[in-house]
Parts: sequence; structure tokens; C-alpha cells
Amino acid sequence: MASCLGLYIENNLIKYAKVSKEKDKTVIQAFGVKVYDKLEDTIRQIVEETYSYKIPVCINLSQETYQYFNMFAMLSKKDLDKAIKTEFDIYCNDKGYNPNVFETRYAVVENITDSNKLKVIFVTSNKIELNKQIQLLEKYKLSGIYPLPIAITNLIDTKPNEDFIVINIEEKATITTVINKNIYDVKVLEQGSGDFLDKINLKENSYLKAYEACKETTIYTSEGKTLTEEQTGYLEEIMPVLYQIVGQAQKTINESVEKIEKVYITGTGALINNVDLYFEEYLEGVSCEILKPNFVTKTQEINIKDYIEVNSATAIALMGMGVGIAGMNFKKNTVNDKLKEMFTIELNGKEDKVKKGNSALGNLFINDLKEPLDKTEKGLLNVAIGVLILFVVYTGFATILKNEYIRKGKQADESISNTKQQISAVETDDNAIKEITSDYTAKIANLEEINRNIEERNRIRGAIPGLLNQLMNVIPSNVQITSIENTNTNHVEIIVQSPKYEQIAFLIGSIKTDVILTNVISTSGQKTGDVVLVKIEGDLP
Repeated sequence: MASCLGLYIENNLIKYAKVSKEKDKTVIQAFGVKVYDKLEDTIRQIVEETYSYKIPVCINLSQETYQYFNMFAMLSKKDLDKAIKTEFDIYCNDKGYNPNVFETRYAVVENITDSNKLKVIFVTSNKIELNKQIQLLEKYKLSGIYPLPIAITNLIDTKPNEDFIVINIEEKATITTVINKNIYDVKVLEQGSGDFLDKINLKENSYLKAYEACKETTIYTSEGKTLTEEQTGYLEEIMPVLYQIVGQAQKTINESVEKIEKVYITGTGALINNVDLYFEEYLEGVSCEILKPNFVTKTQEINIKDYIEVNSATAIALMGMGVGIAGMNFKKNTVNDKLKEMFTIELNGKEDKVKKGNSALGNLFINDLKEPLDKTEKGLLNVAIGVLILFVVYTGFATILKNEYIRKGKQADESISNTKQQISAVETDDNAIKEITSDYTAKIANLEEINRNIEERNRIRGAIPGLLNQLMNVIPSNVQITSIENTNTNHVEIIVQSPKYEQIAFLIGSIKTDVILTNVISTSGQKTGDVVLVKIEGDLP
């Protein structure tokens, strides 16, 4: 039975799933979510709890980027590789990047808009970040590092001519477009679950409580029943993020070369109650549902929502077991890995790969020296003598090099001592110059401070009228501003009311996005009759 431990790692949070496969049956043997302070300790704990010391471990690629190139469809594999490398070199030259600092992989699909061309999905990762991930799991059997937006489609039983997108709302949300069973586009968004989890964490002072609160939150819907304050307590942190994501999803659907018929939602954001209904309200005419692994069936022992919670880790594990697009593994099989496999010694009492006393060299040392040596023994004796001579020559050269090293070391010490004397003299002169410079710097700083104070007074004098003009441009039609108060030099408090909280959430999101105010915070909202009253606070930019 083949097994693999999939780990999805983000800041403060790690999801894991141990997946096994026998013939056509796939089973999740162990899974869970852990909040961590020390990542290494938490990974060790997960490996111990899931008994995964001897099985492959796969993780998600971190901070990868995606580019797209169009290539002539008739190119050979060798020429295609060269053409893609040339395109990437041109891209790096335009951006001022060094192409040698990136590890790259790519996938090729048909270009739907031009049958004579191929579309290349080109994935890059910084080698420094990649090595950090490898070192993190160097004690374990790390076999794969995969881009999650590509791996996540492994959980869907795709059908021919079925076009859909997968919205994975993890720390950074991603949108993967699948057309005719092929991944056609990947977008990495700036927004994600990390945004609202961090804000909830500031209130709860516990990342675990913030994560659990997110799972218990329910979104208002047009046909939904009245919700309690506990169910909607963190909507002001969550809704602006979801609003940005659903906007990007709508843009992706509009720009798609084929009609998108379905949207799958997964990740931490998928655990929010009614999130699929919220997306369906905005994405009119498109069916939205929570992504469930295609091989998992609901049982009385485990709720299907528990499996959904670790979708990202499960998808990574499946990738490590050969499911999905081949060639997307960013973990190279190094010489050290191969040597470990070649020289692994299994001592189980029945079979020992190291057989003692059976080699020709062993026979040479136990041979009766009174008997004449055969050809094999003579050959081994010559090898032994050659090794001995090589050792003597090596020792002689090593002694000569050591003596030369000591002599050069003494010369270097003398040079260093002389250099230090010269540096000391320079430092004395430098200190005198610094004293004079310090006096002039203080005078310049005083003048700059006076200028800043004048500029600040002039800026604030015209800021309030400008704020009113900006608010008029973004405020929804059914949101009313009941009061605006400038409580101190830069701080502004705005009281707004509306029959729908989503419109107020839109206004708050617009204030943040357009930087009308900075450090924006808002109350959770007080509902009086059919009107929701919210106070918004922020600083003038």
C-alpha cells in the first residue's frame, strides 16, 4: 500500500493529511490542523502522531509565481525547452531579475484561441526560499514540493467539456481555471484567510481561537434566517476580504475564453458557514459549491467537513503519489538522496545486505599463506599495495602543505597587525570629522522639522473637504452618513447606516482600498429595526 504525508504550511498554521492508496481505493488515514509557535517541533509531532518516519513527505511550494508564454505547436520537445528558456530569460531581463536565482517548472496545454500555438504555464520559485523548505524537513523523507493551486485540482473528478474555477481561500487566496480537464490559468491574490485571521487574532489573543471563530461564523444571505451575534461577530473582519475575492472571481469568469459553469470553494475560507451561498449571490448564473474530495464518502464517524478542512494537505499528498500534472516537483533528487537509498542497511534478523566473510578480499586475509596465491588474490594484493603507496604519498604532500600553511599564516598575522595600526590612525581622523558633521546635522534636522510642521498644518487644513469628495465617489446609494467628526488632528469618526450590512462592508472595503483613510477600524454593527448602524474610524492619509 503506497502512502504519503501531505503538509500544507502557512504562517501560524499547518494542515496535514496522511493518504494511502491500494489499487483504485484511496483513504485518508490521519489528518488534522495545528497552530504552531515552533514549526520544527510541530512537524516532528505530526510525523510521530501519524507514524510517517519511513513514508514520503510532501509540502506546498512557498511564494511561487506564474508566468504564461505562447509557443508554436509544431516545436520538438528539445526546441520547446530552449524556446521557453529564452522567453523566461527575456522576461527576467525586462524585470531586472537574475534567472539563475530561480528554480523553474512548466506545464503545456493547448491554446484555445489559437490552434497553432501552445500555452505554457511557467512556475518559478526563489532557490533561497526553496532551500529553506528543504532544510526544514531534512530529517524526514521529503520527496516532493508542489505548487498548491495546481495540486488542488486533484480532488475533483473532472469530466470532459466541464469548465470551472477553484477558489482556494488559504493564507493567500488562489483562483485556478480548468478548461476541458486541463489547468489553463492560475491567479495568486493579495487577499486571503491570513488577512481576517490576523485581525481576529488581535481580538482573541489566540490564533487557534481565531481559527475556530472563523469556522463558527455565518454570513448573512438574502434568504437566510436571523443570526445571533456569536454567528456574525467577526463579519466586519471577514466580509471585506471575501468581497475582494469574489470580485476577482467575477473578473476571472468574465475574462475566461470558455463559459465557466461551476465554482469550487476550498481552504480555510470554505469553513465559514454560507460562504458558498454568498458567492452564488454575486456570481449570478454560476453554480457554487464547497470542494469535497472525490474519493471521500460521508460516514457517521467523521463529518465530511473535517475532510474539507484539510483539502490543501490532501491534494499535496495525492500529488506526491503521482496524481495530477507530472513534472511539477520542485524537490530535486540529489546525489545524497541516492546514496542514502543505495547504502541503506536493513538488519531484521532474516536478511542482511552486508554479507560478512563472503568477499574475495575476506578470503585473502583468512587464506593459508603457505598455499600459493591464485589470480584473484594476487590482484587484490596488488591493489592493497597500491593503496598503501598512495597513502604514503598523500601523507607526504599533506605535511608539506601544512608547513607552508603555517608559514603563510605568520606572514598574514604580520600584515594584519600593520593594517590595524593604519586603521587606528584613520579612525582618529574620522572621529574628528564626525564631531563637526554632527553639529551641522543637528542644525539641518531642526530646519527640516520646522518645514514639516508648516507642511502638516497646510495639509490638514484642506484634508476634510477632500475626504468628503472622496466619500461621495464610493458610497453606495442606500448607505447614509449620519455624522462625521474630526476628533483630533488626523483622526476621523464616521457614523453610517444602511438596511444591509454588505453595503456598509463595501464602503469599508472601498475606504481601505482607495486609501481614503488609513488604520481603518469599524464596529460590528448595531441593528435597530431594519437599519444597521456602524461607526467607522480612521486616520487622514
